Amino acid sequence: MGDLLQRHVDDGFVPGMMAVIARHGDVHMEATGTLAFEGPGSKTPMAADTIWRIASMTKPIVAACAMTLVEDCTLRLDDPVDDLLPELADMKVLADPDGPLEDTVPANRPITLRDLLTFTFGTGMVLTDAPIAHSLNAVGEPHLDEWVRRLGALPLVHQPGDRWMYETAADATGALIARATGMSFGDALRERMLDTLGMKDTGFSVGADSLGRLATAYAETNSPTGEPVVEDGPDGMWSRAPVFEGGGGGLVSTADDFLAFASALLAGGCLYGERVLSRPSVTLMTTDHLTREQKAVSGFRPGYFDSIGWGFGMSVVTRCTRLGPSVGSYGWPGLYGTAWFNDPAEDMTTIFVMQRAHAGDPRLPMSNDLWTTVYQAIDD
Repeated sequence: MGDLLQRHVDDGFVPGMMAVIARHGDVHMEATGTLAFEGPGSKTPMAADTIWRIASMTKPIVAACAMTLVEDCTLRLDDPVDDLLPELADMKVLADPDGPLEDTVPANRPITLRDLLTFTFGTGMVLTDAPIAHSLNAVGEPHLDEWVRRLGALPLVHQPGDRWMYETAADATGALIARATGMSFGDALRERMLDTLGMKDTGFSVGADSLGRLATAYAETNSPTGEPVVEDGPDGMWSRAPVFEGGGGGLVSTADDFLAFASALLAGGCLYGERVLSRPSVTLMTTDHLTREQKAVSGFRPGYFDSIGWGFGMSVVTRCTRLGPSVGSYGWPGLYGTAWFNDPAEDMTTIFVMQRAHAGDPRLPMSNDLWTTVYQAIDD
């Protein structure tokens, strides 16, 4: 693993990379390189306490927080969210997903928490040039209350429960958590999940005294001269508290912190004797909830759900097509090249860390090589 990571650092793809593999109680961490190509971060080595943008790896943490509210009966999975999110009540649905926003029909039923956690509530990322795509992009990232108001003013793209749509449901879950707790989303997340697990460096921003540990994030492509392009540096978006606390991808974390979250799930909701979630909640979160009919019309490309499904806020492996992860594994990657899976069959957690946009695409040769290197090492 060390050789593989070093190869990608030596060829200038990223300034630093890290892998964390935990199995049967043993933790192996392999890190190489630095936090940045240039500047002060170029002298700081990647380490267990390096802070990185986990992007979409935020989503399973948000789902777990929502489940704590289900467990204490503040929320119910199949109740409408109308009372707490009235902006999403009595929704209209586009008659044609590619058609005008004015051509709508009534939603055939209310939106539920289950719809939000399974990403089937009827709206999300639209990758076409349809009018609704432009309107959804224009919602922006204001305060969560204003965000919900703007979202609710638009029609749903599909009927609730019809298909999986990415991203937006996690932000809506964050808004629901805030309303249900009477706290800011960030405060609720810290009280119910992060503090319990000792995730002291995980949050929606980085304190001034910790900015020296924040790795620089780079754009997907280099400049015309071949130089890496900084997308977000230590003095960038995460150096101050955001207006929009996004459940879809707003958190930063460290290898130590995220391993605590992953380990708690792998242990059935318990870490160091402290129970965060019940075992049945973890089982429910890590079960594929999408039907065959939903998978047939969902995903980023044809066949997207041939070997994976969707639990609550993360994917679930349903068919093994390479050395690993095994069937029943669950996890999710992030925009900046991070990735995580728990593999219950192997009693193993794997986390990869880098900070380059879209480097976590599982179709990339690098991604295949990383997972191959992990699973070929199993010898028992």
